[in-house]
Amino acid sequence: MLNNKLKAVLVLEDESIWHGEGFGFPCKVAGEVVFTTGMVGYTESLTDPSFKGQILVMSYPLIGNYGVPPYNLKDKWGLPKHFESYNIQVKGLVVSELCDYPSHPYSIKSLNKWLYEEKIPGIEGVDTREIIKRIRKKGAMMGILEVSDEDIDTEKLLKEIKNVKKYDEIDFSKEVKDEIKIFENKGPTLILIDCGVKLSIIRNILERGFRVIKVPYDTSYDEILSFKPLGIIISNGPGNPKKFIKTIEITREIIENKIPTLGICLGNQIIALSLGGDTFKLKYGHRGQNKPCIELINYSNYITSQNHGYAIDPEKLKGTGLEIWWINADDKTIEGIRHKELPVIAVQFHPEASPGPYDTTFIFDIFKRLVDKHA
Repeated sequence: MLNNKLKAVLVLEDESIWHGEGFGFPCKVAGEVVFTTGMVGYTESLTDPSFKGQILVMSYPLIGNYGVPPYNLKDKWGLPKHFESYNIQVKGLVVSELCDYPSHPYSIKSLNKWLYEEKIPGIEGVDTREIIKRIRKKGAMMGILEVSDEDIDTEKLLKEIKNVKKYDEIDFSKEVKDEIKIFENKGPTLILIDCGVKLSIIRNILERGFRVIKVPYDTSYDEILSFKPLGIIISNGPGNPKKFIKTIEITREIIENKIPTLGICLGNQIIALSLGGDTFKLKYGHRGQNKPCIELINYSNYITSQNHGYAIDPEKLKGTGLEIWWINADDKTIEGIRHKELPVIAVQFHPEASPGPYDTTFIFDIFKRLVDKHA
């Protein structure tokens, strides 16, 4: 039963304490505290598997005003229209102000009720601007969020935060593992290596005519080959890319055998690692829908949707056969790579958007032409 008089405390790794009002499900969770700059799209963001293991701070001050639509509102492919997976992926939610009375023709429940049903805690009435400024200055930190109808022992939380396992050390690969699933279509077969894929990636592949076979992150190269795919897509996903050891090994075999390959987000990092490159953790990551990126062939600038906390080290690309294709207009980190000789491309941003601008959906068209050329 929903309780509208919950207490909530967020404690960060730097021992800062944030008191607020609780919503969602009363419980205690630990996770990496990160922020997103998106004004809208909270149903897509909260269900994005790349946020697994993280407590998400929303920078926009009012969240929940258009409510939550039903999961069974689906597209022609049978995929939910307004969600990126079939459940909330974040560990907890932090907002400045929660809207209790949403208004939208598709809304069937409030954000508060949705979080309660999926057992996710939330805190409101805190200075999210100050929290984000702190993260930008000190870097992403681990945190503990507790929501309760009783008084919360902050001293106990301060002791517990010292023993919370670092996000960098957690292996999320087994948490995102799913069974093989086939999405029938009239065109040729693509294999989608699922490291925590967003449903909109599947939708964009299907819209370009491909038959999609989604396989777990650790599916062997021989099994992948048994499906006779004309191309491979390595998906987004949560956590440290170096923890996806099996996927890195499989990707190396795929590239060596000249199968057209597209990497998205985590997939971009995995491709670099598979060919001898390296990755590093960003200070506070890129998360939002307004991230400018420059495509280096035509020097065109695009606004992209992003959700990542790691990046490729440009100095370690030497000898890999890869070259920089895209860069971030703000901090100049790598936002895309391509192979100089083989049919391999990858982007760090999310061309499928959802949420965010659709300016770079043409990445899927480029990959389609790559597959057609090497068929």
